[in-house]
Amino acid sequence: MLKTFLRARQQYPRQYWLMFWGLLLSTSGASMIWPFLLIYVSGKLDLPLAAIASLTTINALVELGFAFVAGPIVDRLGRKWVMVFSLFADGIIFLFMIQANTYAEFAILMALRGISNPLYRVGADAMLADLIPAEKRLDAYALIRMVQNIGIAIGPAVGGFLASASYNLAFFAAAAGLSTYATLLTFFARETLAKKSSESVLEATWERLGGYDKVFKDRSFIATIGSMAFGWVTAVLMWIILPVYAKTNFGVPENQYGWIPTTNALMVVFLQMLVTSFTRRHRTRSMMALGMFLYAIANGLVALMAGFWGFWMCMVIMTVGELIIVPTSSTYTANTAPPDMRGRYMSIYGLIWTVGRAIGPLMGGWLNDLIAPQAIWYGGLAIGLTSAFILFLLSRRKETERIAVS
Repeated sequence: MLKTFLRARQQYPRQYWLMFWGLLLSTSGASMIWPFLLIYVSGKLDLPLAAIASLTTINALVELGFAFVAGPIVDRLGRKWVMVFSLFADGIIFLFMIQANTYAEFAILMALRGISNPLYRVGADAMLADLIPAEKRLDAYALIRMVQNIGIAIGPAVGGFLASASYNLAFFAAAAGLSTYATLLTFFARETLAKKSSESVLEATWERLGGYDKVFKDRSFIATIGSMAFGWVTAVLMWIILPVYAKTNFGVPENQYGWIPTTNALMVVFLQMLVTSFTRRHRTRSMMALGMFLYAIANGLVALMAGFWGFWMCMVIMTVGELIIVPTSSTYTANTAPPDMRGRYMSIYGLIWTVGRAIGPLMGGWLNDLIAPQAIWYGGLAIGLTSAFILFLLSRRKETERIAVS
């Protein structure tokens, strides 16, 4: 990765590096909050976990619907100002969360985040594609993934200490990181969307909104992605429910727990290429099944743990699964899609995490409230094993895809 970085310094334009360093700022800021958000809300509202977790479901459902609208907006209004709006909006939403005191107020704010988040993601992906020639994009996106994980390594560790002192500090720091990046884009970025006639814009918008019926007719792809989306509940439980579970049941404070997501990010930064050298030699869906199996085991083991180091070990196991499954599933999608349908295939693939966030927290909350806290993780184990088994069966089918590369 260091060689890639040094080579890219001379090859990529200045605006790419503005986005690179700005993303480090914004990701570090946002990740100071999101691992601990449900802990914060739980402390303010004193409601059952299912009710608290439903806020994440609201956010995910709004984001799920708005993801199909974000693309035409970016193609119509341009990349730059949509990204700026999204970043400023996210920062303002975090500040309003300091003042929120009711379930309805938090629900509105989470819904607004479901609108703002896809705007930046789609805008940034489009801007990167505008800036970087096709033959250089693989390394460009790899570096963006790396800097995102560096931000996630920094954010929770710092945010945990700030939250232990005062959640207000953590929210202000998150808003500052997002707003600083938005300000840099405002003054130093240029619009990369080529000017089009009104007719061509409308045609592009209609084309982007249409055509998904062809993707849904690809039964093998939909079965694979559907199995992953179902199994992704396990990842969501680890990222969103585990912090609340660890603090509520075992007294693990935020300043200590923050090192768990930091460990995940550091493993991605330093071990991804090593793991990929193994996965590229095997069939993609077989590797996806293996990765999901590790997610399942990590969930099941949480039920047996009773402190920081046990939860830390579970995150390490899950991260190995992540290192296997994330680049492999991206490659599977790119290799499966016809060249003129890759955007739509990747759009459907990108909804996996959102679907998991819509189901996982609510399911975990119900299991916690109706049965027992440990039931969350036995539920995650069952879901993960089911998903892994389906992916394994699908991997036995004849497939025309190339061997996984990333």
